[in-house]
Amino acid sequence: MQMSPIIISMKTASTAIALTFLLGLFAARCIVKMKSEKTKMILDGLLTLPLVLPPTVMGFLLLLVFGVNRPFGNFLLQFLGIKIVFSWTATVIAATVISFPLMYRSARGAFEQVDQNLIMAARTLGISDRRIFWRIIMPLALPGVAGGGILAFARGLGEFGATAMIAGNIEDKTRTLPLAIYTEVAAGNMKAASYYVIIVLLISFIVVVLTNYFSMKERKYLK
Repeated sequence: MQMSPIIISMKTASTAIALTFLLGLFAARCIVKMKSEKTKMILDGLLTLPLVLPPTVMGFLLLLVFGVNRPFGNFLLQFLGIKIVFSWTATVIAATVISFPLMYRSARGAFEQVDQNLIMAARTLGISDRRIFWRIIMPLALPGVAGGGILAFARGLGEFGATAMIAGNIEDKTRTLPLAIYTEVAAGNMKAASYYVIIVLLISFIVVVLTNYFSMKERKYLK
């Protein structure tokens, strides 16, 4: 069993969750503050789309954006010397895009459950929206936000389809744990595949336990 798929997966998932966490909080906050329900519905549908689309479809769409023969991908290559496709960066992008909806929807749900009376009371005291968000909303919504972050991390760690499309299955470069399992099974090396599966199972179990813990904390707050 090689260690590189484990290292690549952990690096990818860790980087992806950092991006997903910030983007998810920002998107959820913007959607919650919107007044138009129609605009909310449309934007929510677009932001949630990666959750319901097959990962291979999202991988194909990412190829349309970052492919070297496409305008944006060609621009990155010609002017910045950056090639996204078949690179480690591509694994991060795929994991971020696929895991983003989980973070966004969890954060939005947590924000919407915060008692609006507390927010209105803070506003009557002249507290700015920024301070209200960080001093009131975030502490109260933290269990739901943390639970969403854990799920998003696990989703990024287990991403397969979009990663295979845009990053490929390059040994010691873009081969993550799911791709390593697929490769070993295809080669008939069931023993090595089993080791990788055990690692994924352990991580998944920890994720479930942590998610249940934060769900319990959130239920206690709602009571």
